[in-house]
Amino acid sequence: MTDADTDALLRLQAVGGGAATRRRLLDAFPSPCAAIGAGPPAWRQAGLDDAQIGALAHEDAAALAPARAWLRQSGHRLVGWQDPDYPPQLRRIASPPLALFVEGDPALLWHPSVAVVGSRSASAGGRDNAYAFARSLADAGFAVASGLAAGIDTAAHEGALAAANGLTFAVLGTGPDLAYPRENAALRDRIAERGAIVSEHLPGTQARPSHFPGRNRILAGLSVGTLVAEAALRSGALITARQAADAGREVFALPGSIHNPQARGCHQLIRDGAALVESPDEVIAAVIPVAARLAATLRNRLDAPSSGPSAASAAAATPALLNDPDYQTLWTALGHDPTGMDRLADRTGLTAAELSSMLLVMELEGLVSNRHGRYTRKTLSPNAP
Repeated sequence: MTDADTDALLRLQAVGGGAATRRRLLDAFPSPCAAIGAGPPAWRQAGLDDAQIGALAHEDAAALAPARAWLRQSGHRLVGWQDPDYPPQLRRIASPPLALFVEGDPALLWHPSVAVVGSRSASAGGRDNAYAFARSLADAGFAVASGLAAGIDTAAHEGALAAANGLTFAVLGTGPDLAYPRENAALRDRIAERGAIVSEHLPGTQARPSHFPGRNRILAGLSVGTLVAEAALRSGALITARQAADAGREVFALPGSIHNPQARGCHQLIRDGAALVESPDEVIAAVIPVAARLAATLRNRLDAPSSGPSAASAAAATPALLNDPDYQTLWTALGHDPTGMDRLADRTGLTAAELSSMLLVMELEGLVSNRHGRYTRKTLSPNAP
């Protein structure tokens, strides 16, 4: 988008109210600038109410100044409904957000991810489980999504960051510039550097109880599956799990002691049909088919040209994939000995986020094997390169 389009989208995001009418307005015009320039008659036709129309017609420049300043900083984006970078899986939830403020890599939101969520007042065992599952998921090539809260969320982000080139993103119930709780400010910055910080709220927005169910719907919508590591019966993690199920995504729960009140929410989820899991491999096995269905979309997102020099026999086995120059480069960089992500980045010039996405697709299509974050070619045929 142009700077003018970004500013127009920001104005539309700031008016608040239901997102459906504002999405309809964007759908009716070729750009956010055109939608704003169409004026009150078009806004009303799209379904905007009097309060929204008044806010659009009489811009509060002072109120928008912090958001405009935030967007001018390097690595900060506003990804709107009409933007090609808007994550496709998020479009399919019941109430997709109009736009997302993203600090970090927006492409990570296209990467197959598993949400790991649970209680803020988690037990030591619950935190250990969240950390271990998240690290294993990240080692397997999945991004780990969570909400930056205390307890299970914190352990999940830390586990993903502990994996070699592990990817993680946090969906916030505040503005993208804030950490909640404040004690997680340093963790927020590490996630922004290695992954992404995501929020539908304007920079500077403080935490409010009403924000967190909305945060949870985005978290569930961006993920191919949701794992509840530990949760009480009234935990917000159960809202995330219900929203994941409503969106047709996989839901998993870890069982706990019958004497642990923080495990009762997980037990209720299992009674309601969530998959009981005892190891990360069970989660990975369940979500890989879902991730495989995203493979074609993911390849398109990597901007690989649809034609180029062929890798004769390999292309014959998987022509839609290894005919793409970036995948050929990666295939050539992969040896028959296990190779780590850092070495592959040196050999190919691709970023860790690009490599992780591509390697996961190649693993799903049977081209590579992954053991503890080190990748090896699989033999395609007697004539494969």
